[in-house]
Amino acid sequence: MSAEIKNLKNIQNTNYGLEKLFSEAEDFLPLLGTDYVELYVGNAKQSAHFYKTAFGFQSEAYAGLETGLKDRVSYVLKQDKIRLVLTTPLGEHGPINDHINKHGDGVKVIALWVEDARSAWEETTKRGAVSFMEPYTESDENGEIVRSGIHTYGDTVHIFVERKNYKGLFLPGYRKWESHYNPEPMGLKFIDHMVGNVGWGEMKDWCEFYGKVMGFAQIISFTDDDISTEFTALMSKVMSNGNGRIKFPINEPAKGKKKSQIEEYIDFYKGPGVQHSEVATDNIVETVSAMRDRGVEFLYVPETYYDDLLERVGEIDEDVEILKKHVILIDRDEEGYLLQLFTKPVVDRPTMFFEIIQRKGAQSFGVGNFKALFEAIEREQGNRGTL
Repeated sequence: MSAEIKNLKNIQNTNYGLEKLFSEAEDFLPLLGTDYVELYVGNAKQSAHFYKTAFGFQSEAYAGLETGLKDRVSYVLKQDKIRLVLTTPLGEHGPINDHINKHGDGVKVIALWVEDARSAWEETTKRGAVSFMEPYTESDENGEIVRSGIHTYGDTVHIFVERKNYKGLFLPGYRKWESHYNPEPMGLKFIDHMVGNVGWGEMKDWCEFYGKVMGFAQIISFTDDDISTEFTALMSKVMSNGNGRIKFPINEPAKGKKKSQIEEYIDFYKGPGVQHSEVATDNIVETVSAMRDRGVEFLYVPETYYDDLLERVGEIDEDVEILKKHVILIDRDEEGYLLQLFTKPVVDRPTMFFEIIQRKGAQSFGVGNFKALFEAIEREQGNRGTL
């Protein structure tokens, strides 16, 4: 039995139980899903071209000089339920510049879709959250949207978005982005979870933040015994909201012989932040194959990983040779199995990357693949001279 399933069983056997924890989480902060993810980037127009070409996102909306903005420009991309907002400053000073100068391209906003943005702000701030944006209403001919926001780890923020009275494309102030260049989508469906990296000894504090301030439940915990290689280690706890639509694993470094991927991230990102987004697909072979053809680079895992694959994970629907060809990893829990693969960093600093996942019943996070994945990351760190 994997360590992850043991941990899950331990949680299920507590006096609280997952159902009670999830019920409590729903009491004061119901979340309907991820509304959008906003990245501050050095060149939004070129970044948009990359995400369209390499990941199959489609043009949706735009805001900039032509819409009355004087300080920034934003391109909105969409693929199924995933919405990316790429924002670049138009001047030399200001908070967007400061964020890019410090972190490079990276996630600034994880926006959460809520029924009541005022209530979400009031409930979280009275429980200790630091306000980023007091509730305010934006309107146009399509109705109104209410947004509010709070700070979380590092310079990352959560914005609560209330859309029930809005029929427009994205937000007031944005117009439809007309583009002749819209490559075929890659089959990416939704954000499965988003992983945050925090500093030494900070994981417990941020898990308590999500528990106390946002009502999340800790559903899984990994120690450095679960997530380690010969050289490096890390620890992780997975926090989830009541309906399970929002899951935030929080990672922190653990002692090892060499520098872990979490330490490398924090060194180059200059603090805590979003390490990667896991995006779901219904056919990972087709998705990964198409992304490779478009230039996306993935981590390499040795062929020996597949030698005893079926003995480890049991019967699967896919052809092992095809999975081997595309270097796709497989893991199983009591609910089924999953297939997954990490990209290499998609920015120049070794910080932000993506994970592609296809779930076939499994609700876990691929603990059986951690060693292979982290050894692959260590090989890249060795190439960069940062291990």
